[in-house]
Amino acid sequence: MTTDVNENKDKKREEETKKLIAALYSRSLQMLQAEFDHYEIKGQIINHSSFGPLFAYQLQENNSENKYACGFFINELLEKHKDAARAQQWLASFFIDMLDEQVSKPLPKPPQSQDESKKLIDEHVIPHCIQSVRAEFALEKVYVNLAMHEKAGPVLEAGFPAIKEGNNVCAMPIPYLLTLYLLNRDPAEPLVNGLYNIREQHGLA
Repeated sequence: MTTDVNENKDKKREEETKKLIAALYSRSLQMLQAEFDHYEIKGQIINHSSFGPLFAYQLQENNSENKYACGFFINELLEKHKDAARAQQWLASFFIDMLDEQVSKPLPKPPQSQDESKKLIDEHVIPHCIQSVRAEFALEKVYVNLAMHEKAGPVLEAGFPAIKEGNNVCAMPIPYLLTLYLLNRDPAEPLVNGLYNIREQHGLA
């Protein structure tokens, strides 16, 4: 009896999760259609083994081969959709930046092996993050390095050696940075934001 009750609860929870994912997907698609009514807009839900459902959308110009794609994590969509107006502006902002460049940008092809993943991380993701962080804080000495976190595994750390007391380092898991890259998002952004938060905590903003 207890097993049946638990199974029913699990099924109900699974159905509610599916409805939530479908609603998030549809609502985001409608927002993009409202912002870019002259474009054909397609979307897909990608199930990631570590980060759960990822929501990817692509704009394509009429009579053009140019494609502009970007993806989002479920947790950030849930947070942004608490304010519909801001959610629509936030979603649109990623595509506006790409449209301004007028360079076709479909989603990158995912790596098919560990070796391909490592090459992508070593040659693109990490160098971009290091360069972006140092460029953003060009007037300060910034520490950026790979490290191994007990729970998160390999991470990219960034911090300010000049700050001697309290928290002076932020760290992002490498798989998270790679996923951002594959969603056509800037993997350096969370590190830059984390460093600004550190400055703010120490009254340096």
